[in-house]
Amino acid sequence: MRCSSILALLFISGGAINPTFSHATAPSEVAISSGAKVQANSDIDAKSEDNAGNGTNAPKEEGAGKEDGFQIEAEESRNEENTSTSRTPQLQSANQWLAELQNIITNANFQVSFVQTVAGKETVPYLWRHGIMEDGSELEQLNLQNGPGRELIRVNDVVSVFEPDVQPYSLRSKHINGPIPSALLYHPEQLSSAYEFVAVGRARVAGRSAQQIRIVSRDNTRFGYQLWLDESSGMLLKLNMLDLQGALLEQIQVTAFAISPEPSEYFSRINSASLPAPMALSNTPSRAHKWDVTYLPAGMREIKQDTRRLALTGQVVEYKLFSDGLVDVSVYVQPAKDALGETLALRNEVSTFLTLTDGKAQVTVVGEIPLQTANAIATSLRPVANKGQ
Repeated sequence: MRCSSILALLFISGGAINPTFSHATAPSEVAISSGAKVQANSDIDAKSEDNAGNGTNAPKEEGAGKEDGFQIEAEESRNEENTSTSRTPQLQSANQWLAELQNIITNANFQVSFVQTVAGKETVPYLWRHGIMEDGSELEQLNLQNGPGRELIRVNDVVSVFEPDVQPYSLRSKHINGPIPSALLYHPEQLSSAYEFVAVGRARVAGRSAQQIRIVSRDNTRFGYQLWLDESSGMLLKLNMLDLQGALLEQIQVTAFAISPEPSEYFSRINSASLPAPMALSNTPSRAHKWDVTYLPAGMREIKQDTRRLALTGQVVEYKLFSDGLVDVSVYVQPAKDALGETLALRNEVSTFLTLTDGKAQVTVVGEIPLQTANAIATSLRPVANKGQ
């Protein structure tokens, strides 16, 4: 549900809920790094629509939109079975497997096709590339393959964004913010205070031998995850988000990947000097807040706070962003006299939207968390006593 007027509160500064996708049940043909092709017994239809052109000034794709016939270059001429046997994967802990994922994501030249799916929504395909150039530069690309497209290109610590009808811009960041949480890929150790990682054992995903890892909230206040890593390379093959009852909320499924000795030729066409200059961040101090949240799930911390003006009403609201590395939670507070409606609780795909109003303030909590967790955060709101005195 996106029609409620209260939802305007979310669209003032990136607090909006991201749209997502749909289930299907057809087997998909998955290209693997040896160059062979196998039938994947996935519960997601891995076929993606032809790319209709990204409508941006980003470097043009070679063979854009051709998911079928995806060219794979082998990392090494090694046999998967021999490799997996020699590694004795069953002896590795969940943390060791996550370290392998971190290593390949950081240091390898790779190209990955994956789809993101949420029940009741269209399945959306992505192309993801990473390369280490001869001069040591690190380049990364994430391309939304459906519709007019959206392109993100990272050169070292600068991410440039290209999308239709929007002036290209750049931000300083060491990672691209995509459907896969960057903390899971690059800093899994930072999640240990919020989540427990459990190695489940061997499985088969997309025709590949894989290791399954469960990611469990330590205080049962957040959704759980299932992660499958390729046993031969450590590459991510599948990521599920599950609700507290174990039902599937969202799935990311890799449909093809290649690991190669050299970076993709696509990166050689990127001229860093022609990319937009990074935007300067404002150093203006934020207005002192009158309200504070006194409860947060384990491992969740405040990332930022400021004051924002609602687009529809012009009212000023206090805003805080909290994160545990996998989940972001936005909290908006405004005086009760300016409240937009009363209590409202919505579930939008994987996100929860909760608004509560008492005698003095209205608080809105938005995030990929269970409703009871959003309620615990909202009801913990307390006035800040003697602020600035």
